[in-house]
This record gives sequence, structure tokens and C-alpha cells, in this order.
Amino acid sequence: MAVFTRVTDAEITAWLSHYSLGTLQALQGIPAGIENTNYFVTTSNGRFVLTLFEKLTADELPFYLNLMAHLARHGIPCPAPMADRHNRFLGDLNGKPACIVSRLHGKSTLQPTVANCASVGAMLAQLHLAGQSFGERMANPRGPVWRAQAAAEVTLFLPAENAALLREEIALHAHNDSGDLVQGVIHADLFRDNVLMDGERIGGLIDFYFACNDALLYDVAITVNDWCAGANSTPDATRTRALLRAYDAVRPFSAAEAAAWPMMLRLAALRFWLSRLYDLHLPRDGELVNAHDPAHFERILKHHITNKILVWL
Repeated sequence: MAVFTRVTDAEITAWLSHYSLGTLQALQGIPAGIENTNYFVTTSNGRFVLTLFEKLTADELPFYLNLMAHLARHGIPCPAPMADRHNRFLGDLNGKPACIVSRLHGKSTLQPTVANCASVGAMLAQLHLAGQSFGERMANPRGPVWRAQAAAEVTLFLPAENAALLREEIALHAHNDSGDLVQGVIHADLFRDNVLMDGERIGGLIDFYFACNDALLYDVAITVNDWCAGANSTPDATRTRALLRAYDAVRPFSAAEAAAWPMMLRLAALRFWLSRLYDLHLPRDGELVNAHDPAHFERILKHHITNKILVWL
């Protein structure tokens, strides 16, 4: 989340006139993140989050908004899109597609416990099961084509050793087909800052704007690479096992998924190393944007490459 497009009190007040959400009491920019403009909006009726989409178009957005509405109806604690008086989730604000969703309870944790990781594993499995009945589809926008294009652009900025590693991994995963693994809707960005902990329980899963259809195991690998990273970006075995076992108790892993686990961890690390390299070297103009360190995921990737025995169940 970030603030690229400024919204004034007068502008949001006029926009809210199309909704039945009460009168504006407070508007506050949300500084974290790199993709969209986000504000906390407090009205006389409650607390909400306003998002102005900086990259996604109005034609692309119904998938994400309908998915969140679907998951919320199935008991997944995710933001529920608010419909305007014409029953539309999506509007326009300051020339950008915009929506307003329910604001969830809790806050993200930067130091997850073993219990936190188990809770996330179980909730991710529940999300995957709930997503099986969602009828719309979205191909992964960060798939092989994007990886090849983004790598070609950032390689120019890298030392020879890093560039060689990036090219090798891009080539390796271009030929790996995960189509035989269980497919479905994935969050694709379930990092610590996208999970709100409300005491010991999960208060909410947020930021669904990378959600897509892909191998469910890929989503698990993305989550493990963030939630279970310990000192020096080295995966913590206890947290990893807790997350995987909690997930497996809700949606059991297949034998094919177990065999694919080492390579999926590498692919998940590559995806975020590459996107962070891109955001660092080819940033967009914007305000209140926090760039993330690419070296963190480079170290995770190298660990997965060199360590042949990886934690599983």
C-alpha cells in the first residue's frame, strides 16, 4: 500500500455521496507498500479502506473485488467491498478506478511465533478451499512471460554474478510445468504485512490485488518464504513445519506437491527477488513509498539452491 494520488477531504466527501456509508470523520493516507494508493476512511457508520488503483484497469478489477466478496461470504476474514447505490463495487476518483472496503481488526506482526505460523497455514488452506467454488479466472500476471521481460530489464543494473544467477533461474523455471499440481485461486502475496493478527487469532487477510489462478503449492511457498524466514534470511525449520502441518490438516498435500516443494520454494523466492529488483532500479514516481530490499530474497533463493534437504512435514 502507498499514496501516489492525493485525495482531499472535499473529494472523498463528494465520492462518498454515492454510498450509504455515513459522513466523513477522518481521512488518513497509508504509507506502506508499492502498488496502489490507500487511505483509511472513518465515517459516522464505521471504518473503511479506500483504494485508488495505479496500475490495474477498470476491466481487470472485477475479478479481485468479486473474489473478496466471495471469500468474505465463505467466512474468510478478508475486506468486503462496499457497493454504491447502484450496486457497483468499482467507481472512479481523481481519474483512477477506486473502491472502498471494510476495515478489519488487528495489526501485522514482524516477529511471528510458531503459533502465528500455524494459524496462517490453516487460514491459507481454508482460503484455497473457499476459492475452489469461485467461478472467475485470472492467469498469473507474474508468470513466465513477466519473469522473462522483467529480468531482461533489470539485468543491466546487476553485477555479473547476480545477473548470471538471475538468467539461470529464469531459464530453469521457464521449463518447469506445475500444471499437474492442484490449481485454484491463490493470494500470491500473503506476507506478514498482509495478515492482521487480532491477539492470537487472524483478524484479516488483506491486499488481494495479486490474486490469480495458479498452483496452490506456489502460494504456500510464497507464504513460507516470508513467514518462516529467520536470521540472515534463513528459513526457520520449526516455524516452517508448523505452517505446513497446519495447512495439511485442512487441505492435505498430494505426493506430487511434496515432490515439487523444493523447486516451488525457489520459484517463489525468484518471483519476489525479481519484483524487488524491478521496483528498486525502475521505480515509479510517487509519495510515501517504501522500497523493499531485493537482497533478502536473493539470500533466500541461494539457500534453497544450495540446501538439498528442505523442511517438509
